[in-house]
Amino acid sequence: MALKYLHTMVRVLDLEASMAFYRLLGLEETKRHDSEKGRFSLIFMAPPGQPECPVELTYNWDGDDGLPSDSRHFGHLAYEVDNIYDTCAHLQANGVVINRPPRDGRMAFVRSPDNVSIELLQKGEALAPAEPWASMENTGHW
Repeated sequence: MALKYLHTMVRVLDLEASMAFYRLLGLEETKRHDSEKGRFSLIFMAPPGQPECPVELTYNWDGDDGLPSDSRHFGHLAYEVDNIYDTCAHLQANGVVINRPPRDGRMAFVRSPDNVSIELLQKGEALAPAEPWASMENTGHW
């Protein structure tokens, strides 16, 4: 049985805030479907040059009382980055809380505006531990 990865879907409460967050990660909108009858929008966002790896943001026009709640979501999305320290600094400078700092030079976690856990992994070998990340404590959970 052959399988092919299609996408990861997450429900979002504030479409604009969520899209802005995923843009900060470097994703861009690749496809959109608005359903007047179903009163929802599906926005697909992917890393540049990787349209086969999208995240589908599902936005219900009439709201979703279950959001943001961990029970409406799953484990996490994972993205490889060229420099975990630069990526975390960029996100932090734009108001994103680094829930699990990259103390090991390899892995960090942040959360989207809808409480979706995002794992950031250093491409290749881990970077040497560096401040301020090496001594930074966790914030919240991931």
